[in-house]
Amino acid sequence: MDKLAFLLRPKWLVLAAVVLAFAFLCFSVLAPWQLGKNTSTSERNDLITRSIDADPVPISDVLTANGFPAEDEWRRVIAPGSYVADSDVLVRLRSIRDQPAYEVITPFVIDGGPTVLVNRGYVLPVEGTRAPEFEAAPTGEVTLNARVRQAEGTSREPVEDDGRLQVYNINPEQIGAAVGVDAIDGYLQLDDAQPGGLGLIELPQTDAGPYLSYGLQWLAFGIMAPLGLAYFARAEIRERRNARAQLADAMSGEPDTEPVDEAGPDEEEEFTLPTRREKRARARAGSRPTTPSDPRLADRYGKNR
Repeated sequence: MDKLAFLLRPKWLVLAAVVLAFAFLCFSVLAPWQLGKNTSTSERNDLITRSIDADPVPISDVLTANGFPAEDEWRRVIAPGSYVADSDVLVRLRSIRDQPAYEVITPFVIDGGPTVLVNRGYVLPVEGTRAPEFEAAPTGEVTLNARVRQAEGTSREPVEDDGRLQVYNINPEQIGAAVGVDAIDGYLQLDDAQPGGLGLIELPQTDAGPYLSYGLQWLAFGIMAPLGLAYFARAEIRERRNARAQLADAMSGEPDTEPVDEAGPDEEEEFTLPTRREKRARARAGSRPTTPSDPRLADRYGKNR
């Protein structure tokens, strides 16, 4: 009951609620978030590694009625067809080697097939953030070597800036509606030295990143937080018990140690200098001859003769 009453105090109830909420977030949100990123990064790295060693295949081999399957992302394909003229779209807020950049998206009609968006590469802004002029896509039949990519989600509506349509994500449905084409889900990212290609977008690094260690750290924090709370609660309960025991001993009148003289065991007598009268009295007393206490000595010196 004593422990229960102590733990039911408002201070400890609030602290316990905070610690338990933190532990719940660690196990249900923070750790799964980092571990999920580690899983998706590992899967992406595996797809990139396999695509590097694989030969390109005709786009018809990976194209379905719903677009490109997720397991075929980063796969190299060969796509014959033609660009749709005057339909370029810029993707804002991109970064190339830690520099701000735009990516250029142009619809491409596959021979005998649907329309797919093609990421032609990047261009760097001029005068701060203003979109630069860039080379238009070639007209007529061309054959592209590219990599299959999955569509990105939408975040904001397209904007018109510097005389060009600009978007924030590569979403075929949104871009297709803006330029008046019916694009399939997913898009193509050009390899180096391709017709209509601009700045080459390099493949991502295939390192695993810190996500696994971050996930394990959040799991450890979720375990340590309740244990730490229990440790400090137990320590305070023990401290309060000791304090109550000492108070009870003091009130019972039983001394814990031997009585000590009021003056203290190590206290010395107060020292005062003698007065002049005391000095003269001591001087007179010191000048008088003392009487030996031994009779033989007295007789020897003639005192008793």
